[in-house]
Amino acid sequence: MQGSSLPPGLCFLLCFFGAVTPKIKASCANCPPNASCVNNSHCTCNSGYVSGSGQKLFTFPLETCNAIETRVITDNCSEERQTFNLNVQMNSMDIHCNDVIQGDTQGPSAVAFISYSSLGNIINATFFEETDEKERVFLNSQVVSAAIGPKRNVSLSKSVTLTFQHMKTNHSIKKVFCVYWETTKQGGLWSRDGCFLIHVNKSHTMCNCSHLSSFAVLMALTSQEEDPVLTIITYVGLSLSLLCLLVAALTFLLCKAIQNTSTSLHLQLSICLFLAHLLFLVGIDQTESKVLCAIIAGALHYLYLAAFTWMLLEGLHLFLTARNLTVVNYSSINRLMKWIMFPVGYGVPAVIVAISAASRPHLYGTANRCWLHLDQGFIWGFLGPVCAIFSVNLVFFILVFWILKRKLSSLNSEVSTIQNTRMLAFKATAQLFILGCTWCLGFLQVGPAAQVMAYLFTIINSLQGFFIFLVYCLLSQQVQKQYQKWFREIVKSKSESEAYTLSSKMGPDSKPSEGDVFPGQVKRKY
Repeated sequence: MQGSSLPPGLCFLLCFFGAVTPKIKASCANCPPNASCVNNSHCTCNSGYVSGSGQKLFTFPLETCNAIETRVITDNCSEERQTFNLNVQMNSMDIHCNDVIQGDTQGPSAVAFISYSSLGNIINATFFEETDEKERVFLNSQVVSAAIGPKRNVSLSKSVTLTFQHMKTNHSIKKVFCVYWETTKQGGLWSRDGCFLIHVNKSHTMCNCSHLSSFAVLMALTSQEEDPVLTIITYVGLSLSLLCLLVAALTFLLCKAIQNTSTSLHLQLSICLFLAHLLFLVGIDQTESKVLCAIIAGALHYLYLAAFTWMLLEGLHLFLTARNLTVVNYSSINRLMKWIMFPVGYGVPAVIVAISAASRPHLYGTANRCWLHLDQGFIWGFLGPVCAIFSVNLVFFILVFWILKRKLSSLNSEVSTIQNTRMLAFKATAQLFILGCTWCLGFLQVGPAAQVMAYLFTIINSLQGFFIFLVYCLLSQQVQKQYQKWFREIVKSKSESEAYTLSSKMGPDSKPSEGDVFPGQVKRKY
């Protein structure tokens, strides 16, 4: 199979035999790496390097000096020189001597091996089309070129062996591709034709290729395998949370006895978490349409940020309430919270999402999930505010716990019973889950304890809605009384309905029989 020609400006003949350099007056104040200044006017590459344009002297500020090694053969191949090994910047090539001379004994033959330091930034992995769209492929070696000349065929009788040093060491590699640059009518692309993988380890990849061209190593990262148990826990926990959040939101709306600023905070947090969890369950895997997936990712970004912002307001209100226990003055707290809670609760997340969407809209939605990309640190548009919020809420929690401890110690021992203390301690601990402080477990999923932390993170945070319902509804005496009142009214209305139905069946003029008076009694016949 015939290989392709070298990329423009990288011709072997220019590299090996040099080129005519135009006489241009210039300054060489900033020569590229591996280059030196000549006569204070031009730059030239150091020994063992060649310019990307092939010019010996140059003034172009973006010129690069690429490592090169050449071999010249002036006679026939001997037994001692069956294979030549060329090395440049920890990359190497083994080529058979007969493929260098190709039967031409008239004049010298030469082979060159070049390593380009920055060419991979231009012809990167986006030019590779022979992979699944869900695989994250990246270039993990320098681009190298091999050529023999002058005017020799690039097809070989024996394959060359290329060894590439990895630019990054990654343990989650799924696939490795040995590729060469193939020129097309559209420009060019990376192709695997004629190149085969021999061996790969953490630091190097070895390939065999049947022709000469420009070569590189592409690698695809493996997608993280899902734990089916974690998936079940997530769906069961979020489903339970959805039910609890719905009941809690209805309670906060319908129970007039408990409606105040604190209840408004609970209601908005419940609504945001309910919508976020519902959209997560329904839309996180809707990756078929990129536009729809990006919209879902943006909506999830906003809803979860809004939920965390309401958690921050919950923590602030809890702290201000505890601080004012000594004076029992809640009017100032209520006025402050009423002024700031809606603009902060819904406005701040909207600003963050708007800035993220305006700066990098293409990073909403990934190949596997409708969520934020990890590229370019885009995920920190979510993690940054979340880290700040649970850190502040953790401080609020510690301060509230300290204030309550001092307050309880000053009370009469008869008032602060063991039962009340236990209940208060339980409610205070539950605030850790409600305020989102347990999300810090997500940052502890490293090392040998990663799986344990993953299970704890999933279980605790998927049940956040349950904790909200438990603390603010089931453990509230006012809500308990309201639930009992509603239950009695339901039972009463049901009894009245059954009595009305029974009387309507009997009719106004009907008289009850003995069997009706004593149900189940059989009448005797005398």
